[in-house]
Amino acid sequence: MTLPYYDPIQLKDIEQVQLMNRVDTKYWFHSSKLAEILKQCSDHYYILEIENKQLLSYTTIYYDTTINSMYKAHHNGRLNRFKVRHRTYVDSGISFLEIKRKSNKGRTIKERILTDMESTVFGADEQMFLDCNCPFSANDLVPATQNQFRRITLVSKSFDERCTIDINLRFQSNKQKIDLDDLAIIEVKTDGGPANSKLSQLLLKMGIKKSGFSKYCIGRALTDGHLKHNAFKPNLRRLSKTLKNSN
Repeated sequence: MTLPYYDPIQLKDIEQVQLMNRVDTKYWFHSSKLAEILKQCSDHYYILEIENKQLLSYTTIYYDTTINSMYKAHHNGRLNRFKVRHRTYVDSGISFLEIKRKSNKGRTIKERILTDMESTVFGADEQMFLDCNCPFSANDLVPATQNQFRRITLVSKSFDERCTIDINLRFQSNKQKIDLDDLAIIEVKTDGGPANSKLSQLLLKMGIKKSGFSKYCIGRALTDGHLKHNAFKPNLRRLSKTLKNSN
């Protein structure tokens, strides 16, 4: 998949919009709407391109405690909550151990270190990284679930915003595998809010409202029926309705 009506940008050129401390705004909808959205906002964004590819593959392993502490914190609406994940950027051959914290001010703070893409065992550097940046030690954590998806990354031409568009999602646990091929998730990442985002303005004009969507929590709720998921039922019902109806 290539979008010729976008100006490409290379990985080395987007360092200034890493936005490791940011505000995230999410939107999700049936993927049949995506082509029109991409076409309409092309004048305002560059598209990330790696080795002539604009649709890039990602694999993520999420970790949690044996009593699902991080999942429960999100489910229960706790502030200052954490996620720990091992993310592989398949096309660039890079893998990171990442810690994401959601602060009580609604900001997302991300820390990460390079790691071995083949291993789910924490080495000494990774153990120290975890001990220094989150309340869970390496000994507390086990692989909880895995997902794969393909991503388009847009960067605003003013270099103050990065947008990710995820499609072809697959969630997998040791209990079940779920494919959500007709779902598209857009995440607008800025230093503040989405007010000046051309993409957010377009989505609002199209009647697509912002709505939270945790790939970790929704993935676990879909693949493990034994987990408590009352707080996610509205999104799960909307998800089922969205995938049945492309309009």
